Amino acid sequence: MKVKQRNWVHIIALVLALALVTTVANAAQPKYVFFFLGDGMASSQIQATEAYLTTANGGSATLAKDLLKPENRLNLSKMAVTGMQTTYDSFALMTDSASSATAFACGIKTKSGVIGMDETLARSVKSIAQLAYERGRKVGIITSVSLDHATPAAYYASVPNRGYMNNIATQLANTGYEFFGGGGLVKPAPTDNPGSDTNNDVWALLEANGYTVLKDRESILALKDSPRDKVVCINPWLQDAQAMPYDIDRINTENTNLSLAEMTEVAIADLYGRRPAKGHKWGQSRKEGFFIMVEGGKIDWACHANDAMAAIADMIDFDNAVGVAMEFLKKHPHETLIVVTGDHETGGMTIGHATTAYKAYYDRLLGQTNSFQYFGANQWTEHKTEWEDKVCANVAAPNNLESNIDMLDLMADVFGLNWADLNDYQKEKLEDAYDKSMCGSNDNHAAENTYLYGGYNPIIVTITHVLNEQASIGWTSYSHTGVPVPIFAQGREAELFAGFYDNTDIARKLAKAMDLPKLPVEK
Repeated sequence: MKVKQRNWVHIIALVLALALVTTVANAAQPKYVFFFLGDGMASSQIQATEAYLTTANGGSATLAKDLLKPENRLNLSKMAVTGMQTTYDSFALMTDSASSATAFACGIKTKSGVIGMDETLARSVKSIAQLAYERGRKVGIITSVSLDHATPAAYYASVPNRGYMNNIATQLANTGYEFFGGGGLVKPAPTDNPGSDTNNDVWALLEANGYTVLKDRESILALKDSPRDKVVCINPWLQDAQAMPYDIDRINTENTNLSLAEMTEVAIADLYGRRPAKGHKWGQSRKEGFFIMVEGGKIDWACHANDAMAAIADMIDFDNAVGVAMEFLKKHPHETLIVVTGDHETGGMTIGHATTAYKAYYDRLLGQTNSFQYFGANQWTEHKTEWEDKVCANVAAPNNLESNIDMLDLMADVFGLNWADLNDYQKEKLEDAYDKSMCGSNDNHAAENTYLYGGYNPIIVTITHVLNEQASIGWTSYSHTGVPVPIFAQGREAELFAGFYDNTDIARKLAKAMDLPKLPVEK
């Protein structure tokens, strides 16, 4: 009898040990997963933002003791684990946002412009968000650009062309995901000539599928206390291409619009506060919880336009959203994973310029009060309407800009750029750009104008170039560049993201952290 009792003791001990091992293994899987993607963000954008913060907080961007102060560092750069990822796609060293987002979401390389499909366009694959949703997790998709843009689309759609935005929005409406927030939809309505796109009324489809669409600050913020089952939260002011405003412009309308950080707060409260998915109870399975993707999409747009201050302001808002997740992690330290990266660098931003050598003058950015976009749509439009005929009647004059006090005042008021402080070369560039913007011609060759202005308003992009040069920031491109991009992680399973690896590995690492099937998974 004693031998039998001893055997039972051993069996019970073995069962308890196995249960303990299983519990530890399960605990290793984070319940709440955040993936933050700064579109166009790489090391230069991060360093420029921290140099700006140091200056804005009263320090010097040339002193290490000031740059290293915690209040001058971004939340993302203070995270425990860092890595680096390559960004090229199947056929391009300089990827686009569709193929890079597909890498992050689906774990495969594809060609530029393609979402959720391989490079042959013969195979569609599921994203980690779709797989997480199928496993009982809530899903939130947030972006400062339109919800049917390339990056958010990769988490729910598969299309051979990112321009098929009615098709993308149709797939959005059919996801069942619990939360969408940020910008609006570019092609939500049926068209007479859809071409290769679908031709659906997406608003009607959202309603039919049980979604509530909210478009004002009060009702969106109310979700913090009264979660809804399926909701699409669209910022009240959509500044350009159905996107949220640049944060440098939004701060003048804080009482009516939301920041990216506020939208993230709402998503967390809504997903965390809602009842678990059908068939699940909190605490019953490690597969419960949520997956939230947050994109700072207009960092990229500002860098395309070579507007450093607009990019920096959106970087700060993006990082504030990271800070919101960090506060959530403090309350759930053993259940939360936060991963932050960029999809590619945009603009060829450099920390340093030929005209400033080893100096930095970030105080010169403090005077800019609007983005290139806002200035172009408002102050510049008004100025051109008033002055175009007068200037163009004498376009060959060498001092059309210098002699126009109204324009000089605008440059000083909106950008903090004072004519008297400029050198002769800077004045010459601005004069040429002013003539080109005002009258459509100047003394430059066509190739020179293409190089100097890209596809942007000549006077506006030249103003930001000169201002940025004075601060010691340079630009080499109006497009994406191919440099590797840093990645940051904090929380449960964060150590997976250390090292140097490919962007497709991020999806695989996230899938492993969430105990999802091995990628890619075909639809």
